Amino acid sequence: MTRYEQLQDQLRARPARWLVTGGAGFIGSHLVETLLSLGQEVVMMDSLITGRRSNIDDVLSRVPSPVRANFRFIDGDVRDLDTCRRACEGAHYVLHQAGLGSVPRSLERPADTHAANVTGTLHMLMAAREAGARRMTYASSSSVYGDDEGLPKIESRTGQPLSPYAASKAMCEGYGRVFWRCFKFSAVGLRYFNVFGPRQDPDGPYAAVVPKWVAALRNCEPVFINGDGTTSRDFCYVANVVQANLLAATSENPDVNCQVMNVALGGRTTLNDLFAAIRDGLAAHDPDVAQAQPVYRDFRAGDIRHSQADITLAQTLLGYAPTHRIEAGLREALAWYAGQA
Repeated sequence: MTRYEQLQDQLRARPARWLVTGGAGFIGSHLVETLLSLGQEVVMMDSLITGRRSNIDDVLSRVPSPVRANFRFIDGDVRDLDTCRRACEGAHYVLHQAGLGSVPRSLERPADTHAANVTGTLHMLMAAREAGARRMTYASSSSVYGDDEGLPKIESRTGQPLSPYAASKAMCEGYGRVFWRCFKFSAVGLRYFNVFGPRQDPDGPYAAVVPKWVAALRNCEPVFINGDGTTSRDFCYVANVVQANLLAATSENPDVNCQVMNVALGGRTTLNDLFAAIRDGLAAHDPDVAQAQPVYRDFRAGDIRHSQADITLAQTLLGYAPTHRIEAGLREALAWYAGQA
């Protein structure tokens, strides 16, 4: 039995109260769904700026009716400290996912990115500590590796940030470490690498690559690849991210306190290979996409060419063991997208 399977049994036997910020978003909604399915009490806080009410509805439709009584939604923004304090009341664990993602958006709106990511995370650290929460996990990003060209990416070796978004996540990690050193409040940062899965928003100029390409192929629109398609990423299915959050939040290993850990598969997939996998997977649902070809264009400012995580630290400290490789994750994600109107 894996450490995560053991944890799931423990949570079913001992329910706790969890606060999930950004719970109406992509990753947050999967955390909420998993926690409710394990019999936990869940408070979701979301401003619905990038989160969607449809994600809340989808989550509640997937859990048994009696479980829904364990769910409470707070319409609130992490930039408001009083709201953060109210949301944290009585929380044993805080999973902080709220913020503004996207490198391009941060280049266009750096102040908004800083306020949502840095100020919002500081507010949550303050509120969680004051409320007596046992630990807070928070979403960091592989973007903090910046111009470091070494592969795989190791937590202790980072370069200079290449975007305001990357800088904001590096500052969040700094605050996480400071809160342990100064206040002995444990906050664990999880550096996500290209997460994908159901409920990921395909719309808007800042959509992530997998849902954006899925939507384009389904609508018979061109799929654009920035560069020559040899750019590679460590794509990670959302179920693996949920596992890492729950393991990190509940770990009793003292070495976990104030750590920052990679959350990924530890592999690399080129954009050309990703496109082919998505196209071929969708063709099983819609044969018309089988002949689609991508359109190549210039590289995008602020992007890195290659990314691959070393996941040894999370494996060692948490017992993290990804359950979904990219092929299995894509099968689940594409089946979900194919079922959408």
